[in-house]
Amino acid sequence: MSWIKINEDTYRYEDGTVRFFLLLGKEVALLIDTGMNVTGIKELVREITDKPVSLCNTHADPDHIGGNREFKKVIISPAELVNCQLAYSSADIIGAYDGDIFDLGDRPLQIIEMPGHTPGSIALLDKNSGMLFSGDPIQDGHIFMFGPMRDLTAYIHSLSRLKMFESEIKEIYPSHGTCPLDFSIVNKLIEGAIRVEAGSITPTEAELFGQKIQVYDIGVAKILYE
Repeated sequence: MSWIKINEDTYRYEDGTVRFFLLLGKEVALLIDTGMNVTGIKELVREITDKPVSLCNTHADPDHIGGNREFKKVIISPAELVNCQLAYSSADIIGAYDGDIFDLGDRPLQIIEMPGHTPGSIALLDKNSGMLFSGDPIQDGHIFMFGPMRDLTAYIHSLSRLKMFESEIKEIYPSHGTCPLDFSIVNKLIEGAIRVEAGSITPTEAELFGQKIQVYDIGVAKILYE
């Protein structure tokens, strides 16, 4: 697999069913997540740029932090550390808080907190281009909402709050499924998640990672829930 160019300063890398992104500013580059199976990720980055590169994790599920060991510092929401403490035991944490701006050099990125899928899930909004790098909460694939620390009510709230940024968001770049997505999927995810919470969708049973779960088909995606 190789880098896929989105535009002159933005690339994505498909690591099986998950993807991560490389963003270039005038001064530094930012890697958003590190996938699950890729090794030598810094060498991969050097295929694109020789600028200093920082790492930001949208959250700490295993398929997003596979290459983290190559980095001594990581930008992440402190609320996410409870999700995977061991992954960050030897890393210097740079806290990512709602509203923070990380400027790569004429490329400001705004942190938007998105709790629900995990406690410290975040999205990054490229203020210049309107590209939103959403992690897992926004996608047309399988949205994991089962197991410890997943919260469907918080998920609905996060998606609803995101609508205040609708005029700024031009396209959504998720970590799974179709990429990019139109903002219209946000309203459909909200409607579907509300129906799941209300018990108005009949689920099918499945087993994943040795755990029995309920699969709710909400049309634009499937919510995996308990």
